[in-house]
Amino acid sequence: MARKDRMSGNEATAYAIRQVNPDVMPAFPITPSTEIPQMVSNYIANGQMDTEFIPVESEHSSMSATIGAQAAGARSLTATSSAGLALMWEELLLAASNRMPCVLTLVNRTLSGPININCDHTDGMGARDTGWIQIYAENNQEAYDNFIMAYPIAENKEVRLPVMVCQDGFITSHAVENIELLEDEQVKNFVGEYEPEEYLLNPGKPIAVGPYAISNYVMEARKAQEMALEKSKEVILQVAADFEKMAGRHYGLFEEYRCEDADYIMMIMGSAAGTAKEAVDILREQGKKVGILKLRVFRPFPAKEIAMALKNCKAAAIMDRCESYNTNGGPLASEVNAALFRNKVMIETVNYVYGLGGRDFTVNHVFDVFNELEQLIENGIEPEQYQYIGLRK
Repeated sequence: MARKDRMSGNEATAYAIRQVNPDVMPAFPITPSTEIPQMVSNYIANGQMDTEFIPVESEHSSMSATIGAQAAGARSLTATSSAGLALMWEELLLAASNRMPCVLTLVNRTLSGPININCDHTDGMGARDTGWIQIYAENNQEAYDNFIMAYPIAENKEVRLPVMVCQDGFITSHAVENIELLEDEQVKNFVGEYEPEEYLLNPGKPIAVGPYAISNYVMEARKAQEMALEKSKEVILQVAADFEKMAGRHYGLFEEYRCEDADYIMMIMGSAAGTAKEAVDILREQGKKVGILKLRVFRPFPAKEIAMALKNCKAAAIMDRCESYNTNGGPLASEVNAALFRNKVMIETVNYVYGLGGRDFTVNHVFDVFNELEQLIENGIEPEQYQYIGLRK
């Protein structure tokens, strides 16, 4: 039986962690994710969970300890943001390549420079090629739900890969919303007990973790990792289906909002999708055929599925909350355009960069984007590609 409450995204995530009650949580504080380990340590101190909390001296150490605990046979997690994730970068690769099904709750914040503590997706996008599954939340409810689904995905025998559960810094992490919470027993039964087949503390069955691989084995290991990531799409959808039966909330690789007959679609991730949906509702009342495709799972990237979802529209806006510094477009645009090309979906696309360093993204901005798409198709007016929204002149 679900119950309603008011929580920030960080509170909701910490509450989910308490319900899952993992074995080990190493963590080092960094804004805006600091509240998560703080709240978890309070739960532990109050006897509400028995997770072993390890205070460490850096984020590099927190991920190292998470990997070590996971290798020993413990269900493990950590939390971080921004420069913390960057400091973990070496260890992120090790966690994935050693097939450690740990979880990291990432509160998205821009990376320096210039120094800034507000939201964009620089940190998550910077780690996109480390081999982790990445799931993004639009709101506090999704941050809560996504964490509960993370371990069943990561620990699946066909996957065995780490999962990064992402939410937007301050916008969801610190803002309070009404959400529905599951009962402790429901979560416990859904997530289940962690039963690793091979682990360091398994007496009588010694294994090596992180051995040196000579050239004859590296490519095969990488291919096996890639195949597991591909397999995770099916597992993510199955776990979401099981979750829907329990909680009544539907999740997929992405959400199609009013896209069934849309001529113009905006593709976006994270909290800004809520703003975009509000704008779409207003434009629909004016007779405009517009829709939102909100990407939930960025890794594995659902290339074919996205191409099929966009194939019937006339033009799509691809929204990046990250600067890729390749002079050609943001990371999401690069992958979406490649997906469209490979699947022979020849629609018009325009790439926009928005919300860097916490810059506001408004309903009026969404109106402007859809107007540019309409002008492109109806009047042949080419908009500027790879343009910044809300840039001060």
